[in-house]
Amino acid sequence: MQDLDRNSVTNEALAQMANTPDPRLREIMAAATRHLHDFAREVNLQPDEWLAGIAFLTAVGQACTPFRQEFILLSDVLGLSRLVNVMHDAEGREAAGTETSLLGPFFREKAPEFAAGESIAVHDTQGTEVVIFGQVTDGEGKPIADAEIDIWQTNAAGLYDLQARDATVMDMRGRFRTDADGRYHMRTVKPAGYSIPMDGPVGKMTRLQNRHGFRPAHIHVLVAAPGYRELVTALYFADDPNIASDTVFGVSKSLVIAEAMGLAGSPMPALPGIHYDFRLSRDTAEGSGGRVGSDPSRLMPAAE
Repeated sequence: MQDLDRNSVTNEALAQMANTPDPRLREIMAAATRHLHDFAREVNLQPDEWLAGIAFLTAVGQACTPFRQEFILLSDVLGLSRLVNVMHDAEGREAAGTETSLLGPFFREKAPEFAAGESIAVHDTQGTEVVIFGQVTDGEGKPIADAEIDIWQTNAAGLYDLQARDATVMDMRGRFRTDADGRYHMRTVKPAGYSIPMDGPVGKMTRLQNRHGFRPAHIHVLVAAPGYRELVTALYFADDPNIASDTVFGVSKSLVIAEAMGLAGSPMPALPGIHYDFRLSRDTAEGSGGRVGSDPSRLMPAAE
């Protein structure tokens, strides 16, 4: 037995973890421990600061509900979600494949199913109605029939259904299928940019960092088809004032769009249109899924 100092305590902690049977868990926890100890030494972490950090993480956990995921929000605003997203994209997306983006904390499983051309704005219908249309193909441009397109967004006031009304009632989200030629079209209202939830611990942290806390207006899209890598992405509106300073770092240039009248091939020319084609990458069956986010209800602990 030896007395531990500011450096040897790290080695002792790593030694006690060295026999972890799962090799990936062993690798992750060893790296996390090394970096946490290095962080504490770098900033000369004080006891009251350590305790404040514990209290903050406790509050983040307490803020989570079946309809709100504060830990995903924390990961988002720290840029960690986007980092994981970018690394995963680099490993499996084909060069011609559509870029991915964040699933985020407002996704919900089993959204309502709609027929082509129907609107996901069922309860909140105020705002500018638009039509979104295009084609789902593989990396070589071959149409993919019967692909499922899951979309969700805020309303024209910048609120998700989880925030705007009874959280058990889904709105501004839905699932569509492509036709035999891989084509799709749907209606919605143009969403508004919005502030991340500022009433919890992550919002308080964001204010302390003097950040605006806003996300640019966007529409989340998840596209899935057998034999292809699930595509998790989003379309961002070019005219939003925060397009270049997204609080969760989700915007890529290839995902920026703008509605316009008179678009060629629009199935509803009387409405402003958004034309976007999604290209799926082949599923290599390697690694884990690419969802950087989750339905909040899926992350709640099971009842004992």
